[in-house]
Amino acid sequence: MAASKSTNTYNRQGWEDAEFPVLCQTCLGDNPYIRMTKEKFSKECKICERPFSVFRWCPGARMRFKKTEICQTCSKLKNICQTCLLDLEYGLPTQVRDYALKVKDEIPRSDVNKEYYMQNIERELANTDGTVAAGVLGKAQAPSDLLLKLARTAPYYKRNRPHICSFWVKGECRRGEECPYRHEKPTDPDDPLADQNIKDRYFGQSDPVADKLLKRAAAMPSLDPPEDKSITTLYIGQLTDKIGDTDIRDFFYQFGEIRTITVVPKQQCAFVQFSTRSAAEQAVQKSFGKLIIKGRRLNLRWGRSQGKLQEGGKKGDEGPGVPLVPVPGLPAALPPPPMEQVDGGLGSSQQQRSTDYFNLDSAPPGTIPLALPPINTSIFPGYLPPPPGVGFPPGIPPALMSLGPFPGKPMPPMPPSVGGGGRAQIHYPSQDPHRLGAIAQQTDTNPTETPH
Repeated sequence: MAASKSTNTYNRQGWEDAEFPVLCQTCLGDNPYIRMTKEKFSKECKICERPFSVFRWCPGARMRFKKTEICQTCSKLKNICQTCLLDLEYGLPTQVRDYALKVKDEIPRSDVNKEYYMQNIERELANTDGTVAAGVLGKAQAPSDLLLKLARTAPYYKRNRPHICSFWVKGECRRGEECPYRHEKPTDPDDPLADQNIKDRYFGQSDPVADKLLKRAAAMPSLDPPEDKSITTLYIGQLTDKIGDTDIRDFFYQFGEIRTITVVPKQQCAFVQFSTRSAAEQAVQKSFGKLIIKGRRLNLRWGRSQGKLQEGGKKGDEGPGVPLVPVPGLPAALPPPPMEQVDGGLGSSQQQRSTDYFNLDSAPPGTIPLALPPINTSIFPGYLPPPPGVGFPPGIPPALMSLGPFPGKPMPPMPPSVGGGGRAQIHYPSQDPHRLGAIAQQTDTNPTETPH
């Protein structure tokens, strides 16, 4: 028969009462102002089965409410989050972290031994500041290359989404957009990721997420050095405004002497040139796939040879001397304009391109080189040709040229051409002096004198 909380005072000494949970950034959410409720001794830890204080909160808008699943003693023992049970430093399952650090789990499974082990861990944690993990994990070596390659550097808030609505899957949900659950197609039930257990995640055994990450790490490519031994430049991509050349130099100086660092803020990349090839190869070997500066994962590639870029041109250039297949259906190119002999002074002559780019017939200066069709006088009975001496466009019949502006009146003389040289002027109808009374009426040339 189980005793109540008020009567069993001996066992209550091991119960846990905390003021704030141990959470990762993803579970806590992006909102710095959240409302969190605390239920004192309301649940049993799913690992050690001791009562502890449960915290409940909503990490953000359109997110599901989350709560702590294990006590803080079990959390500090493995350095994991109380809710998602992922590592607080790398964001990885405990199975991947223990495999990379070569740490073996020593937590007992029986009830009596488990309780005695937890009491010793609590006594050990009481003598520390809480920043170092307890047990075997606190004595582990430096982080390995595998952890740096698989570590998550940014929070993954998608994990806080609501669960899938079971009524919507059956086609019976009537709440529509007001439904707090997701209306999406569920995952395949045969998918290993659909079957996850908290105890398997904590003890690092048969965790499907860990198996997936370990397979991904085994399939990661490696960066081979180029054949050109003169290449000592490394390309760094996905930079931010917070990362400058000083931060890059502080990271890469450990591999060897750096000749130059060129940062291109517009392209969000940088180029690091080492003095020796061995220093560049060492930097690639120890930084490829695990280059993290100021919490941001960066891409690392070998630079390209400048000599080959100059010879080959841009990417996609076929190079000189390679014939290109013309595109069918396009018009042929225009022939070049003819060359003209131009007097260069002192009896010398030079060839110069004429302005006749379309190879039209040359016309005298000042005239319009247009071939107009013959004008039908029956359709245009009032057509007025330009006066004599004015340049006519080709194609006008000579009979129309001899006609005057008005029947029975001679054509008045036209003013001389502007600039001289005998150049013909362009005739406009508004230049006709017989229109609008432009010429005054002729008076008697010999008028009689009136007596005074």
